This record gives sequence, C-alpha cells and structure tokens, in this order.
Amino acid sequence: MSSVLKKIKRRLRIKRSIRKKISGTAQRPRLSVFRSNTSLYLQLIDDEKQVTLVAASSREVSDRRNANVEIAKKTGLLLAEKAKAIGISTVVFDRNGYLYHGKVKAVADGAREGGLIF
Repeated sequence: MSSVLKKIKRRLRIKRSIRKKISGTAQRPRLSVFRSNTSLYLQLIDDEKQVTLVAASSREVSDRRNANVEIAKKTGLLLAEKAKAIGISTVVFDRNGYLYHGKVKAVADGAREGGLIF
C-alpha cells in the first residue's frame, strides 16, 4: 500500500472516530472543515435535518490559488460573520480528521475572533 493511501485511510479512520462523538443541531451546528490541495471549505451543518446552514470558502476571501494560514484565518472570520447574520453563535468544531495545527487551527482561531463559541 502506498504512503498516500495510508494517509487517506488514517484520516478517514480518525474522521469516523470524531463523527461518532459529535453531531450538529439547528441551535448548535457542526463547523466542518475540508482541505483540498488548493482551497479550504467550511460549512455549518445541521445533522438532524442534514442541511448546510452556512458555507464559506477560501476562494471567497482571496484570489490566490493556494490557501495559506492567513487566508484560512480570514475564511474563519467570514464564516463567523455569515453565521452571526443568521443568528448562530455556538457551534461544534469538526476538524474532519485533520490535525489541529496550521490551517485548521487558523480557521478555528478566526471563527473564535469572529464571535463563534466552541
């Protein structure tokens, strides 16, 4: 098995472990983070209704092709602004199997600065 496949399987195993423990509601949605090779995508999800309430992307924040830590923080702030606009102040953070450092940590810090509580 290649090292890339091992990494993917490891992340998915961690993701399943996290998702067993947390779930989003309408009052306290799940803030899900997805990292692609070039961008970051954030969603506030109500798992009871299986609906995305708010979404934000690093592409909305910057024209740069690759998202860095600074852009990740701005994306977290943008998501927090959108969440406040629809009346959401508390969330559950879902790092989606990614390690809590770098871009994922910057997203969390930006969302907290924007006023989200988790």
